[in-house]
Amino acid sequence: MKFSHAFLALGVAAMLVGTPARAVELSMVSGDTGDGIKVLREILDRYEKDSGNKVNIVVMPTSGTDQFGQYRLWLAAGNSDIDVYQTDVIWAPQLASQLVDLTAATRDIVAEHFPSIIQSQTVNGKLVALPIFTDAPALYYRKDLLDKYGAKVPATWKELADTARLVMDKERAAGNRDIWGFVFQGNAYEGLTCDALEWVMSNDGGQIIEPDGSISISNPKAAAVLDMVKGWVGTIAPPGVLAYQEEESRGVWQTGNAVFMRNWPYAYALGNGEGSPIKGKFDVAPLPAGTGEGARPVATLGGWNLAVSKYSKHPDAAIELVKFIASPAMQKYRALKTSNLPTIQALYDDADIARQHPIIPRWKQIFLNAVPRPSAATRIKYNE
Repeated sequence: MKFSHAFLALGVAAMLVGTPARAVELSMVSGDTGDGIKVLREILDRYEKDSGNKVNIVVMPTSGTDQFGQYRLWLAAGNSDIDVYQTDVIWAPQLASQLVDLTAATRDIVAEHFPSIIQSQTVNGKLVALPIFTDAPALYYRKDLLDKYGAKVPATWKELADTARLVMDKERAAGNRDIWGFVFQGNAYEGLTCDALEWVMSNDGGQIIEPDGSISISNPKAAAVLDMVKGWVGTIAPPGVLAYQEEESRGVWQTGNAVFMRNWPYAYALGNGEGSPIKGKFDVAPLPAGTGEGARPVATLGGWNLAVSKYSKHPDAAIELVKFIASPAMQKYRALKTSNLPTIQALYDDADIARQHPIIPRWKQIFLNAVPRPSAATRIKYNE
C-alpha cells in the first residue's frame, strides 16, 4: 500500500507495517448522521485510490441503540463479513472481547489524540478502537430572534423555558404559526439517555449510575428537573418531540421552526450550508445549568471511533484503513466538510478549520463541561 498524499508522509512508515501484498475487499459499518456517510465515502475513495483496496459501506440506522443491537448480533455470531465497525464512545467496555487490540499498531500515533478520548477506548490496557471525531452537544439558538425581542442567551433551564415561551408566543402572534420554543431528542433511545444525563447532572441530581455502580437517580433534584422537562412537551416543545432523534430535531430547527435546539456539532455546518433558511442567523452556547446549589452546565461526552472485528479475514488491511480514516489529514477533511470535532489536538489550532468553522476552536469551552455516560460502571449491562 503506497500513499501519494504529501500530508500523510509522516505516517507512511507506520501505515506500511503489515500491508497486504494483494488488494483486498473490506466492509465497514456506519450509521452516521447528516452528511456523514457521504463524507465517509469521499474519504474511502481516497483510501481506495492510494491502496488499491476496495471498501464497502454497510449503512445502518442513525439510532445508536439500533446500531449497538445489530453489532452485538453480528459479533456474537462471529460474522466475518464486517471488518470495521464505527462505534460510539460508550461501547468499548461492552464489545472489547470481540475487537482487535490496536495498541501495537497505533503506538506511534495515539499521542496525537486527546488522552482522555484514547483512555475511553482502552479496556484492560488494550486499545480496542481508534477515535475519528469527538462530540459534545451545545445549545443552538436563533440569535436573530433573541436580538429581535431583547432576550439573552439562557444560562439555566428555567431561563430557556421562559425565553422560549416569550419568543414563540410573540412570533406566533406575528403570524409565524409553525414555530416552537425548543427541540431536543425525546425518543426512547441512546440519545434520550444523553439528554436526560445532562438535565439530571446539571441540576446536581447525580450521574444516574455512579462510577462505583450505585444507582443515584432516585433523589429530589433529579425528580424536579425531570418534572420540568415533562412540562415542556406540548408547551414550548412540539408533542412530536417524544419521537425525535437528532435528525428530526434538526429538521424542525433548520427549517426555521425552533428558537432553541439541543444537538451535536454536525448540525452547525448543515445549518450554515447553502440554501439553509437559518444560515447566519444562529449561534451556539453551552447547555444551560439547573437551579440551586451544585447546579452547573453539563454536556454528555460523545464521539465515534473505528474498531476492527477479531473475526475479520483481513485484519492487517482493516487496521490500516482505520489508521487512514483517523489520520490528521482525514480528520481535518471531515472537520471542514461536516464540522465534526477532531480528536487530534493540533487541529484545534489549524488555520483552515478556524477560518471555515470558527466554532470548532470555540467548542473546546463546551468540552470543559463534558461528562461520560455511566457505561464504564455498568459495562455489558449498560444497554440492557
